[in-house]
Amino acid sequence: MRVAVLKQGPFLIAALQDALTDSGWQRLRDDLLSGVGNHRSRGAVIDVSAMDVMDSYAARALDGMARMLSLRGAETVIVGIQPGVAFAMAQLGLTLASAGTALDLDDGLALLTRRLKDSAHDD
Repeated sequence: MRVAVLKQGPFLIAALQDALTDSGWQRLRDDLLSGVGNHRSRGAVIDVSAMDVMDSYAARALDGMARMLSLRGAETVIVGIQPGVAFAMAQLGLTLASAGTALDLDDGLALLTRRLKDSAHDD
């Protein structure tokens, strides 16, 4: 199953509808990386609210995507991590060190907007 990547202003949004296969994660990574270049996007929001389980592969895939997108000039925010998923990730020591996190899509877009403004002021 392919994840739709939508453009919203200077940002990309990808909402996962269910757990992805390994090839699904790779396809999402490729779509986001090319989308950032094609649309000159400054950030990406990945909504994982439909995921009720996040294994170490998924966490590493998300963190790796965030690092790669950063190298392309875009920040990443992961939104919608369910309470049970957050608990399990903390217990297993899984982190998303390269990505920001926010409660939902609105908060994620607001976080990216603030970061974009802050980086403009730093220049």
